[in-house]
Amino acid sequence: MRLGILADTHGQVVRTRQAIERLAAAGAEAFVHCGDVGGPEVLAEFAGRRLWFVWGNTDYPDPTWRAELDALGLPWPAGPLNLLLDDRRVAVFHGHERGFRRAVESNENDYVLCGHSHMRTDRRIGRTRLINPGALHRAGLHTVALLDLRTDELLYIQVD
Repeated sequence: MRLGILADTHGQVVRTRQAIERLAAAGAEAFVHCGDVGGPEVLAEFAGRRLWFVWGNTDYPDPTWRAELDALGLPWPAGPLNLLLDDRRVAVFHGHERGFRRAVESNENDYVLCGHSHMRTDRRIGRTRLINPGALHRAGLHTVALLDLRTDELLYIQVD
């Protein structure tokens, strides 16, 4: 599976749309948003696509958004995610949560995906690969990432 990874969109709907289009054109089959979404308008851009997401430290999800998420077929995230995709253990955090450091250092995950810092990151800590796709807001260069879970290849994609 090729996974499109985004973070720190902070309500940038147009830039998010461009990112999704570029990731899809590059072969993304599903998407992960690592938080600081900015509102349901951003999540609506993923309509019809497979998406997992977490809230970030600047997200203040209003309970009235539940109906919008339900209409999009998205579950309300209650915290970090633990996914099993292509036999790979993928943990999704924003990066500020309790338990983030443990997830990175425990050697229990193949990948830990995060945002928060607005800085691209790709490094290995033990057997775990820590990936931050960068940000689509408050970053000198707006980037997202495409991860091929079968080959372990990672590609950063610039978004204008």
